[in-house]
Amino acid sequence: MSATYAFIATSIILMLGFSVPCILQCETTTASSQSQIEVPALFHVITDIWITAYSSTPEETDDTPFITASGERVRDGIIAANFLPFGTKVRIPELFGEREFIVKDRMHRRKTNFVDIWMPSKELAQEFGIHQTAIEVIKNPERFVLTALYDASYAQNRP
Repeated sequence: MSATYAFIATSIILMLGFSVPCILQCETTTASSQSQIEVPALFHVITDIWITAYSSTPEETDDTPFITASGERVRDGIIAANFLPFGTKVRIPELFGEREFIVKDRMHRRKTNFVDIWMPSKELAQEFGIHQTAIEVIKNPERFVLTALYDASYAQNRP
């Protein structure tokens, strides 16, 4: 999120009289002075996550191996995770740099701190192995602003 976008979004919310839950402070520099504005973080880091891989083979999935738990067809960039909602975007910087993945599938319920990356073949999945690392849960700034506005509006209009 650019500082300009963050400033505009924060200003609109504050002008409407809503309070904004802030996670991180970003420093901005102007030509005349330095000031701090509060903006939501762009991502949240979760550490000690086990990263594995899976493929669409019957022994690794249920009876519909090419359909995710969210009802979508498997494709590159899909991950399974039980601790994140469907549609959540994540990065795994230590293993994949800036590449983004999206949660569209689930794992067995005993897998509480695992992320499973879909791969096109069982061989690639096995070759990937298992890694323990941190993931970055990417926050959607537009969704944050809309959610903050909705929540504040709902709170003000409750009987």
